[in-house]
Amino acid sequence: IGAAHNQLAALIDNHMHWENQLNVDPRRVTWRRVVDMNDRALRSITSGLGGFHNGVVREAGFDITVASEIMAIFCLATDLKDLENRLGNIVFGYTRKNEPVTVRELNAQGAMTALLKDALQPNLVQTMENNPAFMHGGPFANIAHGCNSVMATTTALKLADYVVTEAGFGADLGAEKFFGIKCRKASLKPDAVVLVATIKALKMHGGVAKDQLGKENVKALEAGLKNLGKHLRNLSTFGVPAVVAINRFTADTAAEIAAVTKYCENFGVSAVECTHWADGGAGAEALARKVAELADSGAAQFRTLYADDLPLWDKAKRIATTIYGADDIIADKKVRQQLAQFEKEGYGHYPV
Repeated sequence: IGAAHNQLAALIDNHMHWENQLNVDPRRVTWRRVVDMNDRALRSITSGLGGFHNGVVREAGFDITVASEIMAIFCLATDLKDLENRLGNIVFGYTRKNEPVTVRELNAQGAMTALLKDALQPNLVQTMENNPAFMHGGPFANIAHGCNSVMATTTALKLADYVVTEAGFGADLGAEKFFGIKCRKASLKPDAVVLVATIKALKMHGGVAKDQLGKENVKALEAGLKNLGKHLRNLSTFGVPAVVAINRFTADTAAEIAAVTKYCENFGVSAVECTHWADGGAGAEALARKVAELADSGAAQFRTLYADDLPLWDKAKRIATTIYGADDIIADKKVRQQLAQFEKEGYGHYPV
């Protein structure tokens, strides 16, 4: 992914160095380079220094490789042809008339796809108990959709009766992006959701200091359970039944476990203790049986949060008000103009 990303960066600079037939404005190139570490000294640089033969002098910079747009594209691609098409759609900069320029116009998508052809095949690994698992892709959840690849998930669905996939970064951002982007784009319809919770985290939400989390504190736990409740309400908006997995550790008491279980019952949701961190698969067997039961129940009526044809601003507002509890959203004129520009360029149907 890093090689394909930086190959495009080199081709852009090379194009501008020679005849620049696409009339790319060096001041409006949006495609940065990537390096596989968080090196803050390279975040903002000036490239092309050292004379004519080193290309066009311009402001540039490096991101970390997993933040590459190619990583996000890679994880949403369904096959090589789809990957090549998506890479061709990348807007890497703008002309002096502020018109977008794509990778397809540069004719770079074929070479980039060639570098990624082997990487697109999911990596099969196994757990310590010999269970098969695909480890494939990793787009950042704070800037992309944060899920593993569509290729891995769809392949797994052909090979097993039940497929578990992670939608991390919390059951707000993680779940919303999994449902709203990955499931929408890959036509996936989840049958059940596992919401993982820990007693210590819930007590911290209830105001307990980090060095006091090992002590029983049911009152603080009950205050912190509001956080768990918000996540459960969020999940219910997508129409997929949930089960809460209590990741139980040695300091957790029976009274604290009982408080979480009782709270979940108010939502019509089961809470299951899990000790897989200590006992391996046996420690999560009860959870597995409950998940299978939910998945087989046919109770899921999966739905996305908004329709494709909703304006971008309204999509953002729907997410903010429904998932995060905002009353409204505001933005300065520049942000609104950018959203309007995206819609003008034909991206209004995209998820947010």
